[in-house]
Amino acid sequence: MREQLGDSVEIMKERIEDINMGSGLRKAIMAVVIIYCLVALILGYIWSSEPENFSVQQYAGAYAEELGVEPVIGFTTSVTLMKIAETMLDKPGGYLSNDIMLPGIWLDNIPNWEYGVLVQVRDLSRALRKDFSRSQSQSTQDKDLEIAEPQLHFDNDSWAVPSTESEYRRGITALGNYSKRLTNPADDKSQFYARADNLSQWLLDVETRLGSLSQRLSASVGKRRLNTDLAGDTASRQSTANADDQEVKTPWTEIDDVFYEARGASWALLHILKAIEVDFRAILEKKNALVSVRQIIRELEGTQEAMGSPMILNDTGFGLFANHSLVMASYISRASAGISDLRTLLTRG
Repeated sequence: MREQLGDSVEIMKERIEDINMGSGLRKAIMAVVIIYCLVALILGYIWSSEPENFSVQQYAGAYAEELGVEPVIGFTTSVTLMKIAETMLDKPGGYLSNDIMLPGIWLDNIPNWEYGVLVQVRDLSRALRKDFSRSQSQSTQDKDLEIAEPQLHFDNDSWAVPSTESEYRRGITALGNYSKRLTNPADDKSQFYARADNLSQWLLDVETRLGSLSQRLSASVGKRRLNTDLAGDTASRQSTANADDQEVKTPWTEIDDVFYEARGASWALLHILKAIEVDFRAILEKKNALVSVRQIIRELEGTQEAMGSPMILNDTGFGLFANHSLVMASYISRASAGISDLRTLLTRG
């Protein structure tokens, strides 16, 4: 009887130890999960910070000094494009659009900011390849820009082999090679032509981009829109008919996405225009359009004001609270109108 009782006591002790061991393991796992979530929360907050503006001329000057060369026409624009793309990849948290791990997978504001920047980078890289670096339609394309443009148009959310970052860095390297060759007097095949027609063609792309962003931002509260798609030409036709009057509204889940995409596009564009001001200065002064460029830059700088709210508010236009999308649309619409006026000035003799 005593032996049976002793055996029972031993069994109970073993079970208690097993329970204590399991409880300790659960506590350890719980502690690790809590710590991981806290670290992810802190990193998410840090990674959600947008990059600061940088001085285009200072960066171009420092880069030229590093290379031991003198800046030439087109150098500031090409190295500014490099800097913008590098900032997109190397900001706190790195490139987040293709993240599949925490906390990057939680974040959507900065990935949309990255996409806005990327669209401007792609547009300018295409303009460099087909317009700025070529003297006429029958001239050959630059060998480095032939690499840079398609690399920067690679899928923006690929995390496997090849990764988005590696492909974009190949494009940045090609841009760097083009910039260096521009400063080499012995290499007359590397050129940047600062002409009014080239600039006007790129500005047309910018104008349509900003017009689209302005419409999407304005649709945050929904509005009735008359169909003006075929206005101005009685013989014009379209593939499928649209309603004469329809409501256009951005889904509420996409309001902050559109806002940060516009903020990223504006950040990239204001730096590009500052570089354009340097390389196209002679043309802009001749057309008396320098002040117009500066006013567009000022409007875009307004889009980069610090956010005073932890979230994007979406009240009606004349409601009690702010509507950040409409404020952003106001700045972008004025910038788009300024670009339209600038293109008119450039086409004049």
